[in-house]
Amino acid sequence: MSPSKLNSNDDESVSTSQPENGFLSSISLLNSEKAVQELLQQAPVQQNDDHLIEFSEALRNMSLEENHRDDDKREHLARQSNKHLEQCCGSNGLCSHEVLQDKEANSDSKVIPDKYTRKASFKLSWCCKGEYSDQHKHDIVSFERGNITTAERSSKQISLKWESDPQTVLILTKPNSTSVQILCAEMVSWLKEQKKLDIYVEPRVRTELLTESSDFNFVHTWKDDNEITHLHRKVDLVVTLGGDGTVLWAASMFKGPVPPVVPFSLGSLGFMTPFYSEHYKECLDSVLKGPISITLRHRLMCRVLRDAAKNEYETEEPVIVLNEVTIDRGISSYLTNLECYCDNSFVTCVQGDGLILSTTSGSTAYSLAAGGSMVHPQVPGILFTPICPHSLSFRPLILPEHVTIRVQVPFNSRSHAWVSFDGKDRKQLRPGDALVCSMAPWPVPTACLVDSTSDFLRSIHEGLHWNLRKTQSFDGPRDT
Repeated sequence: MSPSKLNSNDDESVSTSQPENGFLSSISLLNSEKAVQELLQQAPVQQNDDHLIEFSEALRNMSLEENHRDDDKREHLARQSNKHLEQCCGSNGLCSHEVLQDKEANSDSKVIPDKYTRKASFKLSWCCKGEYSDQHKHDIVSFERGNITTAERSSKQISLKWESDPQTVLILTKPNSTSVQILCAEMVSWLKEQKKLDIYVEPRVRTELLTESSDFNFVHTWKDDNEITHLHRKVDLVVTLGGDGTVLWAASMFKGPVPPVVPFSLGSLGFMTPFYSEHYKECLDSVLKGPISITLRHRLMCRVLRDAAKNEYETEEPVIVLNEVTIDRGISSYLTNLECYCDNSFVTCVQGDGLILSTTSGSTAYSLAAGGSMVHPQVPGILFTPICPHSLSFRPLILPEHVTIRVQVPFNSRSHAWVSFDGKDRKQLRPGDALVCSMAPWPVPTACLVDSTSDFLRSIHEGLHWNLRKTQSFDGPRDT
C-alpha cells in the first residue's frame, strides 16, 4: 500500500492508507477523517483550515456512500481478480491471495466445472540452525553511524509451516514404468484412506488406475488445458514420482504460482529428488504435519521477439523454464553468431555451438556439461555459459537475478539459430529475431529431506561423485 499525504506549509501531513485493488474501506475513511479532525484541533494552520474542513466533509460523505457499495465492490473485485490474475501475479510474484491464503469457491462455473475447495494456507520463514528470524530479504545492509555493515543475510534455510491442513494433493508420475504405477496406486489409496485427502492425477494415470480397479473412481483429473491453468487454486501439495524430468514436467504445468512440491526419487539422477520412495509414508506424514525445509528454485521467463513483429508488444507467449534455455546452431554446419546484451549493455558476441542461459537449479545439468560452475540452487542468479566457443578466453559468467538478458541473431548471420526450453518446445530464430530472458516471479518450492544445503551437497556427491579420489597415503614423506 502506498500512503497518500496531505502536506501543510509547516511540513505536517496526514496520511490515508490506500487498500489493495484501489478501494478505500470505510474503516480507513473514518480513520482519515479522525486524523483530520485531530489536526484541526491543534494549533491553527494558516490558509489551510478551509481545505482541511472540506476534505473532512468529503471523507464523511464518502464513508456514508461506502456502506451502500459493499456488494457492488465485491462483485467488481471478483471480476477484476479473474480478468487480471496473470497481470497481478506478474507484478507481485507469489500472490498471497492465490497461494498463501484460503480461497473460497469461484462462482464462475464455466471456467472450471469443479468447485474450488478451500486452499490450505502456509507461512514461509527464514531460519538458521533451528532459529526462526523475521529478517526480510532486502534487510542485508545496515547503515549505522555512517558505517556500512552487512546484517544477517537472507541466505538462511527457508521453513514452510502449514496454517491450515492440506486437503488436496496432485500426484504426477513418470510414464511407462511399472514400478511407478504400482507405487502410485499404493500412495493414492493410503492418502485417501489414512489422510482423507482429495487426489488429482493426470488423465493418463487415472485411466491406468481405473483399469486396475474401479475403486479408484474417487480420483480427480482435468479435461483440457484451461483447467490446468487453474490447478494452483485447488492443489495444496504436488507429489512427483520419477526423476528430475518429472519435477521439470510438474513445474511446466504451472505458468504462475506453484504449490510446494515433494519429489520422490525413481529415476537415474536425482539432483532435485531427495526423498526415497521406500519411506513415502513417513515422508508424506512429516510433510503434511510440517514444518518442513524447502528450497525456492528460481525460474527464467523467456520471450521470443520476432523481427517481423510491428512493435515490442507483439510477442509470442512467454515460456518459463526451471533448468535452462539453450540457443544452438541446430543442424547447420556454421558457427552460431549471437549478439548478447545485459540490461541494454553489450556483453559479447557468441561464436561457437551456442549459448546456455541457466538457473542455479540447472547448474548441474547442461550448463555443467558445457563447463559452467555448480551453484547452490538457492543462490539467485543467471548462468551465462557458452557451448564450445571458438575462443580460448570465453569463460562462463554468473549474472545477478535482476538483469534482463537479450540474445539476438544478427542480420549478417550465416544461418538460423534454434532455441529450446528445458530441452523441448524447440523454435527457430531467424536473423533479426531475439530471445529475452529475465527471472520469473514464481519460484518452485521443493521440499527438502534435511535442508537446502545438505540436500544439494548430497546430490553432487552421490549423483556426480564430486571430488571422489583415494586419500593420500599417510606413510609417505613428511615435512620436518
